[in-house]
Amino acid sequence: MQVESIEFKVGDKAVYPAQGVAEVVSIEERDIAGSRQRFYLLRILDSDRRIMVPVKNAHSVGLRGVVCEEEVCEIFEILRERTVAFDNQTWNRRYRGFMDKIKTGSIFDAAEVMRDLYRLKTDKSLSFGERRMLETARSLIVKEIAIARSWTDEQTVQEIEAIFEVN
Repeated sequence: MQVESIEFKVGDKAVYPAQGVAEVVSIEERDIAGSRQRFYLLRILDSDRRIMVPVKNAHSVGLRGVVCEEEVCEIFEILRERTVAFDNQTWNRRYRGFMDKIKTGSIFDAAEVMRDLYRLKTDKSLSFGERRMLETARSLIVKEIAIARSWTDEQTVQEIEAIFEVN
């Protein structure tokens, strides 16, 4: 089965799993182990980190385009969901499950992590790791939605906070 790969151009925004939105700074050819390969050179917008991704492996590492408006609406629906079942698993087991979701690179998984931790926070205090995880999920979501809608991060945060205030 052929998986469609997205071709990015210099200046395009792309999302790298667990790192967030990046800009394609350049596309370079390099010799690796005797063969010529093309690489995307990405700059992560939040941290200014640089990452090189082989063009032919971009899809398999989870590099994807920024969400569209329809997907933004889906994210807000996930955040609005009230029924979040927490069995009484330990915080570190929960943390591992949340981390696995963040690593998928799916903004929908990140939205579930944010929603679940936000709801959990209203019932009990989060561990240090869970607070960091909530902040990670929140920043991934905020940055991508802000880029998708051409909004500031602050506008996006206000929209998201309003969901949790109402709920």
